[in-house]
Amino acid sequence: MAGALTQDRPEGFRRVQAALSERRHHHEVRWLEVAARTSQEAADALGVALGQIAKSVVFRRRADEAAVLVITSGDKRVDEKKLTPHTGPLGRADADYVKARTGFSIGGVSPLGFAPAEGLPQPLLFVDRELFRFEVIWAAAGHPNGVFPMTPAELVALTAAPVIDVVQA
Repeated sequence: MAGALTQDRPEGFRRVQAALSERRHHHEVRWLEVAARTSQEAADALGVALGQIAKSVVFRRRADEAAVLVITSGDKRVDEKKLTPHTGPLGRADADYVKARTGFSIGGVSPLGFAPAEGLPQPLLFVDRELFRFEVIWAAAGHPNGVFPMTPAELVALTAAPVIDVVQA
């Protein structure tokens, strides 16, 4: 499936697959037989540690309504107090906001391949340093059934996102 786009898959999955192909990402995008809407479900489906799941957490920046996406380990929680020096005050993002700002539904938000609604900017991205505890991590590929592997360094190269410390102690 890594070579050609799979036309029978959902649009978000195909969009991520195309973005990875454009960036010459050499790991295969996988379609899971079960939906993995949570980090635990993804870890269970893949047979990996919970921390190896590169979960995407979306916030709403209050100053301008911009989407802020933090990619962190599935076994960690984002500490908003550590994030706000990089973004300013934040609010919660509901499912409609996430879909409009990223082009993905919750449970399938990928760190790349965004398709925000017309006129909206791309999300601001941050990678949490806790992902570097692992040799291989797994991210959502635009749908709850889609995932792809990479190293933390590859994630940074694919997204050009800064690496920061934003998880709870």
